[in-house]
Amino acid sequence: EHLMACLFAGLAISGVNAEVMPGQWEYQVGPCTGIESGDQMTVSRYLLNRVCEKYGVVISYDPKPVQGDWNGSGCHTNFSTKAMREVEGSLDTVIIPAIEKLGKRHAEHIAAYGAGNDQRLTGKHETASMEKFSWGIANRGASVRVGNDTAQKKKGYFEDRRP
Repeated sequence: EHLMACLFAGLAISGVNAEVMPGQWEYQVGPCTGIESGDQMTVSRYLLNRVCEKYGVVISYDPKPVQGDWNGSGCHTNFSTKAMREVEGSLDTVIIPAIEKLGKRHAEHIAAYGAGNDQRLTGKHETASMEKFSWGIANRGASVRVGNDTAQKKKGYFEDRRP
């Protein structure tokens, strides 16, 4: 019902799937350009809350809403620029340098993500430790992941798995 509400509202929803934690589902907003990403996320969350209100269900955006030996809840962000997607060899010339810049401000970024991430970003359950920045190709346990497709084509996007 949430997916249909989002599509009816004209939002760019590109996927919905179940997750590891019991009762946890996720959906993907995008692809979007610039500020549109935040606008679409905000409207999609509004619609999610309205649908859940109808059924007496409460949404939690807490990074680890249910304690246990499973994944928490993140807001992973796939990011690219035109150069990352289109310039041949941009993995080495644009993407990796951008990732390295994120690493230099890791502590500042973690502080801005809000409370509770120490419960999720532990280095377990497909997360990196919030204490140390890391990145890797196809590494779901890294702070930032470069997908296999991007690595093979030497251009594409990266996924910031910290928020």
